[in-house]
Amino acid sequence: MAQPKYITDIDKIANIPETERKRLKQITEKFVFRVNDYYLNLINWEDPRDPIKKLVIPNEGELAEYGRWDASDEDTNYVVPGCQHKYRTTALLIVSEVCGAYCRYCFRKRLFRNDVKEAMSDVEPGLAYIAKHPEINNVLLTGGDSLILATPKLRMILERLREMEHVKIIRLGSKIPVFNPMRIYEDEELLETIRTYSTADKRIYVMAHINHPREITPEAKRGFQALHEAGAIVVNQTPVLKGINDDPAVLGELLDRLSWAGVTPYYFFINRPVAGNRDFVLSLEEAYRIVEQAKARTSGLGKRVRLSMSHTSGKIEILAVEDGKAYLKYHQSRDDEYGKFMVLDCPKDAAWFDDLPGNEKFWKKPKKKTNEVVSVNELPDMPAARVARSR
Repeated sequence: MAQPKYITDIDKIANIPETERKRLKQITEKFVFRVNDYYLNLINWEDPRDPIKKLVIPNEGELAEYGRWDASDEDTNYVVPGCQHKYRTTALLIVSEVCGAYCRYCFRKRLFRNDVKEAMSDVEPGLAYIAKHPEINNVLLTGGDSLILATPKLRMILERLREMEHVKIIRLGSKIPVFNPMRIYEDEELLETIRTYSTADKRIYVMAHINHPREITPEAKRGFQALHEAGAIVVNQTPVLKGINDDPAVLGELLDRLSWAGVTPYYFFINRPVAGNRDFVLSLEEAYRIVEQAKARTSGLGKRVRLSMSHTSGKIEILAVEDGKAYLKYHQSRDDEYGKFMVLDCPKDAAWFDDLPGNEKFWKKPKKKTNEVVSVNELPDMPAARVARSR
C-alpha cells in the first residue's frame, strides 16, 4: 500500500459539510490539525458519533475554558532542554514536536504552539545528560511522535543510547502503528535499525497509542508483526475517553484484540485535565467502573492492564472507587513513595487526583529544575503552531 497523503487543512475534508468546516476552522487556528487519508477511511461518516472521527476531527468543546496547558507539570521535570528526568531510572527525550496524528485529547497540546519549545532538533544535551547518569536504565523517545523522525536520525539516537552500557530499555512512544502502519512495514531501513538495536538482553519497546478496536486493521496487524519479527516488543496505552471508548464492550474488545495480536495491554489512563479536553472527561468513578467491566470480559492476558493517573507527583494507580471513597497507591513516585496506599473521599464529579479532598496531604508541588524551559500553564491563548510537516 502506498504511503498515505497527509492533510493539514480541514477545508480539504469533503466529508465534513461546509458549514461545519467553517465552525471548526477557528479550532484549527488554535490547535493543530493533521490527519491522513488512510486514517480518514476508518471513519463512518454517516455516524455523527463515530469514535474514530472524534479522535482526530476538531470539536467545539476544545475552545471551552477548561484545564491547564501542562496538567502534570512536566516543566518541572526538565534537567536539560529536551530531556525530562522525573523518576530515578527513567529519562524522556522529547525528540519531536510533530505527531502522526494530532489526537484531539492530546495531553501535550502545548507542544503545538509557536511560543513553546520543548522538542529539540539537537538531542545532544539530553544524550549527554543520560550518559552521565548511570541510574537511568530506560529511555523513552517521545514528543510528538518518535516514529515521525526520519529513520537515519532515529538510528543515530538509538546507536548513541546503545553505546551507554547502563541503558537497557529504549521505548518509542508512537501512534504510527495504527495511524500509518505502512511507515513501519514498508520501511526496511527502520526494521533493520530495530533488528540491530533490539537485542535479547536490551530490548526496544514500542509504546503504541491505540484507543479503539477499529484501529486494529489488517494493515495495523501487519505492522505489529513486522515489529515483532524485528525484535521489538509492542505494548499499548490509552486514556479512557468519553465518547470514544467509554463502553465496557468496546474496551473489552480492545483488550482482546490487543492480546490476540501479541500487543500487551499496559495502561488505561485517566484523561488529564488539559486545556481543550473537556469533552473527553469522565469522572474517576465512571472510568473505574468501565475498566472493571471491560476486564471482566477478557482473559487474564487482558487483565494485566492498570488504570492510572499520570499526576505531577507520580503514576497513581486506581485500585477501587467504592462507596464514595477512592482507593489509590503510587505505582511510580517522584518522591520515592512507591506503593504508598491512600484512601480519599471521592465526590461523584471528581475527575483527577487534585479533585479529591485531602489529596494535598500526600504530595507537594515540585519546583522547576531548570530555567531553560518556560512554564506553559500561564501562557496566554494564541494560535497553535501551524505544523504542516510530513515525514
